[in-house]
Amino acid sequence: QVQLVESGGGLVQAGGSLKLSCAASGNFFSLHSMGWYRQAPGKQRELVAYIGGSDVGGTNYAESAKARFTISRDNAKKMVFLEMNSLKPEDTAVYYCNSELHGTYYWGQGTQVTVSS
Repeated sequence: QVQLVESGGGLVQAGGSLKLSCAASGNFFSLHSMGWYRQAPGKQRELVAYIGGSDVGGTNYAESAKARFTISRDNAKKMVFLEMNSLKPEDTAVYYCNSELHGTYYWGQGTQVTVSS
């Protein structure tokens, strides 16, 4: 069992930056892969950024996020982060933290990010 809690969302002007945090607890290990997803009103949830577990590592980004967003993790603190720069109104969504190991997925409750134009 893994529990995830997101924080760091808020209202920001276009071109600004935000850093989201996800705190993990319970049976969380460095082998878990971690991801940030987002869901805007009327749209499906989509993957924004992914970072592999300590065994394989690596990162992947959605085309819209690449070059603007950076995912990172601190396994000692059991946290994962999403640094978002040059934010655009289309980035407005609820952002969710995700954890996966051996086919089992866990989700946080989400944090709202609103980018004004």
